[in-house]
Amino acid sequence: MASNPLRIGIIMDPVGSITPYKDSSFAMLLEAQRRGAEIHYFEQKHVSLSSGVALGQSTLLQVRDNDDDWYELGDTGELALGELDAILMRKDPPFDMEYVYTTYILDRAEQAGALVVNAPQALRDMNEKAYTAWFPEITPSTLITRSMEDMKAFLGEHGHVVAKPLDGMGGRSIFVVTSNDKNANVVFETLTDYGTRFAMVQEFIPQISAGDKRILLIEGEPVPFALARIPSDEDNRGNIVAGAVAVGQEMSERDFEICAQIGPVLRDAGVVFAGIDIIGDCLTEVNVTSPTGIRELDKQFGLNIAGLMFDAIESRL
Repeated sequence: MASNPLRIGIIMDPVGSITPYKDSSFAMLLEAQRRGAEIHYFEQKHVSLSSGVALGQSTLLQVRDNDDDWYELGDTGELALGELDAILMRKDPPFDMEYVYTTYILDRAEQAGALVVNAPQALRDMNEKAYTAWFPEITPSTLITRSMEDMKAFLGEHGHVVAKPLDGMGGRSIFVVTSNDKNANVVFETLTDYGTRFAMVQEFIPQISAGDKRILLIEGEPVPFALARIPSDEDNRGNIVAGAVAVGQEMSERDFEICAQIGPVLRDAGVVFAGIDIIGDCLTEVNVTSPTGIRELDKQFGLNIAGLMFDAIESRL
C-alpha cells in the first residue's frame, strides 16, 4: 500500500455527463476518494505537450455516490502530468486520431514517472475489435477489410455475419446480415464508406441469445463473475445501451480458459484493467480503452472491483 495519499489523474468525458449508477469511471473515482486520494480531473482539451513535457490544466474533483448530485469541482491549475502517481485514461471511444494524440502526451507523462492505466502503447496497439486477430484460435472467423466484394464473399461463405466499424462502442453501427438480406450491399458500403475505410465482418454466433458476456480482468486475472448482456426481443445487440439486460453469472470453464490465454499478454503489455467479450465459446472483443461493467457486477455480487484495481495500481507503484 502507498504510504502517502495518492495523487490520481483521470482523463474522461465531462463528469457532468455521466450516469453515476452505471459508470465504471465513477466507481474508480469513488474508490480513489475512499482511499484519500487527491483527484485531478481532465478532459482531453486540458492536456498538452510543451517542449517534451506533458502538461495538464487540472481541476480538483470530489465525488459522492448520489445520482442527482455526484461531483464537486475545486481549484484549477497547471501541473506536469508526470508529477501524478497514476493517470486513469478513461476517455470513451471513438478511437480516433485525437485519442491517439492524447496517448502520445501520456507517453511523455509515463516517461516522467506517472503510471498510466492503461499503458499508452497498449491503448494504441489493442483496438478492441481488431486485437482479437492476435488470438485467432479462440475467435470466430473474422475479416477486416476495405473491400466490399470481399465482405460479400465472406457473407456468402458463412451465410450469417455481424458487420461493424473498428472504432465504435456501445453497439453503434453494428449490423447482423444474412445471405438473403437485400440490405447487405448498403451495409458494406456504409461501413467501408464505399471502400475507403476498414471495417470488420465476423461469423455470427447463435449463442448471442444467451448473452454477450463481459469479463473484467485486473493484472490479467479475471473477476470471477461475468456480466451476460442479453439482447432484447427487438434487437440483435448485446449492449446495455441498446436495450440488453445485464445478468451476472459465474464464469464457465471455457471462460477461464480464454482468460488464461489472453490475461498474461494484457498484463505484460501494461494493461491493468481490461474487459473482454465472449459469446458462446469465442472471444469477440478486447476492451482496454474504457471497459465498463464494474457497477453492475459490484451490485449483483457484493464486490469492490475498483478496489481490486487500486490494489493493483498501488502494487505497481
